[in-house]
Amino acid sequence: WDFWSDWKDRRLWVTVTPIVLITFPAAVQAVLWERFRLPFGATIVILGLLLGEWVNRYFNFWGWTYFPINFVFPASLIPGAILLDVVLMLSGSYLFTAVIGGMAWGLVFYPGNWPIIAPLHVPVEYNGMLMSVADIQGYHYVRTGTPEYIRMVEKGTLR
Repeated sequence: WDFWSDWKDRRLWVTVTPIVLITFPAAVQAVLWERFRLPFGATIVILGLLLGEWVNRYFNFWGWTYFPINFVFPASLIPGAILLDVVLMLSGSYLFTAVIGGMAWGLVFYPGNWPIIAPLHVPVEYNGMLMSVADIQGYHYVRTGTPEYIRMVEKGTLR
C-alpha cells in the first residue's frame, strides 16, 4: 500500500503500514537501549529505511518503468520514530514505550504524511466525474498485474 499515491488515502494504508513497520525500529531501539543506553535506535533505523526506499523508488520505479516520483514516493515515518525514541528516553521503560510510544507511532503516522499527500487530494473534474489528482494518476499510469477490482474511485458517497 505504500507504493502508489492513489492508495495513500485509503483505510488500509493508514492502518497496515505503521503496524508492519514498527517491528524494525522497536528491535533496534531495544538493542541500542539495552547495550549502550542510546535512545535514538528507532530514528536511525527509519532514516536508513527511508534512504533505501528512496533509492528503490528512484531506480526501480523511475529508472525501469518511468513512473513519476510523486506517484510512488515512500511514506514519512520520521515523526513517529522521534516520538518513539523520546518516550523511551523520558520513561526508560520498555512497557511504557510499547504502550504509549507505539500508540503515538500509529497516531502520528497519517498527520505526519498530510503535507506530502495533500497536493494529491485536490479535487478535479475529469470526464464528468469528481476525482482526486492521485486517482487520475492511477488511471494514466497503469500498473501491470493489478486487477481493476482492487482500485476504488469514489463517486459522490459511493465507492
